[in-house]
Amino acid sequence: MYIKRYTIATLFFILLVGWYVYAYITQDAMSIDFFGIPLPSLNIAVWVIVPIVLLYIASVMHMAFYSILGNFKLRKFEKDYNKFVDSIIDAYLGKEDRVSSYKTDRYKLLGSLIDNTILLPNNVSKIDTSDEKINNVLKLIEDIKNGEVVDLKKYSLASTNMLVIQNERNRYKKGDINAEHILTHSNKYDKSLCSEAYIDFVKTSPLYAIEKYKAFLTKQALFEILARVNSSENTLEISNQALISLIKTLELGSNDYIEISKILSTSMIPEQRMKLFETLSESKEEVMDAYLYTLFDLEMFDPIDEILLDSQPDEYLNFKAYRALKECNKHFNINLFI
Repeated sequence: MYIKRYTIATLFFILLVGWYVYAYITQDAMSIDFFGIPLPSLNIAVWVIVPIVLLYIASVMHMAFYSILGNFKLRKFEKDYNKFVDSIIDAYLGKEDRVSSYKTDRYKLLGSLIDNTILLPNNVSKIDTSDEKINNVLKLIEDIKNGEVVDLKKYSLASTNMLVIQNERNRYKKGDINAEHILTHSNKYDKSLCSEAYIDFVKTSPLYAIEKYKAFLTKQALFEILARVNSSENTLEISNQALISLIKTLELGSNDYIEISKILSTSMIPEQRMKLFETLSESKEEVMDAYLYTLFDLEMFDPIDEILLDSQPDEYLNFKAYRALKECNKHFNINLFI
């Protein structure tokens, strides 16, 4: 555009100079030798405009050269801009091991920062960029947060990606996939989702299926299993041996074993419950508090007295205090002593 204007102005100037020389100065013609070579005789007005024409050609070549350089530089910025947009999208998607290559120094700085950043959009509905790709990703993230199922295949995200996990969780909650499908194809799903599916799975599944996928057993899943023992709905018949096998899968503390005893207190027959904790206490010291709690709950004072009598002076002080109060006909809730 600027070269076109420059050309029109230059042509006008050349014609004006040539006309002025020809009309007001001289109409004579002359011949010039150029390095010993005689040039044809031309009107002086023509010889006057020749340097202007040469200067015009040189200036146009100069401007064209720098215009081409500017275009190359602009193309580098445009390419880096597109790469930077992709980097922003990857940061929003939470991709790992992101490394982008930029040609311009400014984008190299911004790129090195964004490649080591995870962006968590807040209030996506109010974010409106001029880039369609970014807007699409922001809408996709918002849909996932709202419990919708979206297509993430084109983004090539890892199965451990938080958006992938939430999207699969949305599929699970909407019934597109069931718990057994997730557990059977556990290599395709994040462990947290498998554990969540297992919690739902154990609520109704038979014992053999529960044991089949016990690699995903969690404390919450164990409590769900225990709640089904001899219950009125979805009854689960399970032996102490099978229960012990499941319980030993987890790393549990003293309070966890007490909680197990509380859950079983409403459904398991007293003899089986007492035997369960007796067996567990023989191999794990952490179970002894739960065993004593169970005995107190069942009011089995003879084995309680035997255990407390054989214990060290600084052991089971809370249970010793509770037993002493019992002997004095002082009735307190045992939960106050654990």
